[in-house]
Amino acid sequence: MTARSPAQRVAALRRFNRFYTRQIGVLRRTYLDSGYALGELRVLYEIAHGNAPTATQVAQALDFDPGYLSRLLHDFEKRGLITRRISAADARRSHLALTAHGRRIFAPLERRTQRQAGALLENLSAAEQARLVAAMATIEHLIGGRRAAAPARDRRYILRAPKPGDFGWMVARHAELYAEECGWTAPFEGLCAQIVADFANHNDPKCERCWIAEMNGENVGCVMLVKDKPGVARIRLLLVDPKARGLGLGARLTDECITFARRAGYKKITLWTHSVLSAARHIYQQAGFRLTGTQKHRSWTKPVVSEFYDLQL
Repeated sequence: MTARSPAQRVAALRRFNRFYTRQIGVLRRTYLDSGYALGELRVLYEIAHGNAPTATQVAQALDFDPGYLSRLLHDFEKRGLITRRISAADARRSHLALTAHGRRIFAPLERRTQRQAGALLENLSAAEQARLVAAMATIEHLIGGRRAAAPARDRRYILRAPKPGDFGWMVARHAELYAEECGWTAPFEGLCAQIVADFANHNDPKCERCWIAEMNGENVGCVMLVKDKPGVARIRLLLVDPKARGLGLGARLTDECITFARRAGYKKITLWTHSVLSAARHIYQQAGFRLTGTQKHRSWTKPVVSEFYDLQL
């Protein structure tokens, strides 16, 4: 059941936190029976995988109290796990690294953590694993992504043909996103549903195409190129989800349409957009589309200005 009220949503978030911390064992006296608490292992991880980080950088990465981290690092030094090297640029700072002994201690703990993560996934099908990874990416984006962008390695996408469920996703995501960002309501969703239904039921693969963009197993973008009339193609339903913005995905989807249209023998591509969609308009203009007309009207409960663009191939 979907949590509706703020109190229900808070309760749902707390319930998930209790569930997940129990699943991965962070409440045990030592993590993975390693002899180290989770916080200690996280510090060792940051040092092992960082580029000779400073204590300040480790504290910022983990949101640790500097005093607590200082005591922890002092203990690690006494146990021969880490070394400090005075910074050549600033003598007040030291760079941290694992010693050979520290690497011998940390390596099996890293492997044990990998095995634990694998054990959580092994009973799931490939499709279920993809859903899980996508859900976790969504949590990262919504809770943490607005403060700091995900690393580039986690923001790679692929383009592919639609598979079962993708057409429904196109309609739903257009409706959700444009309701949030533009205030467009049900009639707009109906328009999207009709466009998708026409393509799904009648498309000609030789001269029409749909692309789905996927990132970490989750749909994050789409576009269609359809036949408008002899010699003319039309771009429809270009969408880039907020979590994939800033990657050049909109321009890539547009380029795919143009390349395919040329191969299919079209002489022109046309499209219909709106003045409020500034990012999409910029993409089209950068690709060489030229504005051919505008029209003011009231649709989807909002006054809008339609814009018409053409590209000669």
